[in-house]
Amino acid sequence: MNTMLTARLHEIGAAMQLDRLPVPEPRPTDVLVEVKACNVVPNLGNVLTTYAEWFPYLPLPKLPAVFGLDSAGVVAEVGSLVTDVKVGDRVYVNPGLSCGACRACRRGEDPNCDSYTFMGYFSFGADGQDRFDAYPYGGLSEFLTAPQRNLVKLPDSVTFEQGARFGYLGTAFSALRKAGAGPGRTVLIDGISGTLGLGACLIALGLGVSRILGTGRNAALLQDVKDLAPDRIDVHAAGTGSLNDWVRERTDGDGADILIDSLGPGSPEESFVEALSSLGRGGVAVNIGGMMGRPALDLFALMCSQISVMGSLWFSTGEAQDMADMAGSGVLDLSIFEHHTFPLEKINSALADLPSRHGGFTNFICTP
Repeated sequence: MNTMLTARLHEIGAAMQLDRLPVPEPRPTDVLVEVKACNVVPNLGNVLTTYAEWFPYLPLPKLPAVFGLDSAGVVAEVGSLVTDVKVGDRVYVNPGLSCGACRACRRGEDPNCDSYTFMGYFSFGADGQDRFDAYPYGGLSEFLTAPQRNLVKLPDSVTFEQGARFGYLGTAFSALRKAGAGPGRTVLIDGISGTLGLGACLIALGLGVSRILGTGRNAALLQDVKDLAPDRIDVHAAGTGSLNDWVRERTDGDGADILIDSLGPGSPEESFVEALSSLGRGGVAVNIGGMMGRPALDLFALMCSQISVMGSLWFSTGEAQDMADMAGSGVLDLSIFEHHTFPLEKINSALADLPSRHGGFTNFICTP
């Protein structure tokens, strides 16, 4: 087959159009992947409609463009210089593209590359279009090309639908690792019932975190999260009393060791400030949700308590492979996701249905 079906955006805010395009050919160090599952992430609607206005410093690809952030599939062809990857391998494609040559890339810190770009999504630098031109197809297509270094091999026990969730899971995985999550630690997840927050909860369970505390607005969803591990998870509905007091009561007055803030754009900055006050001495706060607000921080108090505040962007392919291996061993349980699959032809109706999700439990998956 020389052509493939794609869903392309031709105009910001407009519906996607179905177009047939040539099947791309992999360069020597690239692979061609037949897409089996692409996650329609909750933020995709914002990217297609408002990101150009909200975040002009995060450029989108030139239109028309094929979007689709998180893809899993089967290697269909390999370039002449590809090693350790063969036709038929089941893989997740890390969409994070970097130049491969700058100081950050040479240190293995790809997300710190000035031209770091999400294939099928948006870029973090002015040179992102060069990356888009090199790899123009996101996951809302039947095939895509990717560098061999961006492939994560999926264990047989991990389905393509689960693999297509790796973007949000990997974001939480990298953040928790940076913060030193593990046995003996208490993690507070602000927004635990959402897509990022629930992923952070599952990763924390898999890493052996002793106690997981979570906030959210929907009491029923919070109960569903608690039911995953009632002896290790406790939840607090927003607006039902002081979060700081609630956390201190459950940590013998010490406060949480780690805060994962997973609240997205549009969330009130007061929520982050309140959660930050729940950290104990030496605590670490990691923002992964992309809150747009500019919270006022008491830097002197943070200094005196040795509290760190950091941002964590995406993850490395190596981190994603470690996470995949955790899932393959059964330590990371991905069976709780509710997969809602649809063909490429239904992409616009799927985007319209995103608000009806069962919180982070729902996985909207396009199966080209």
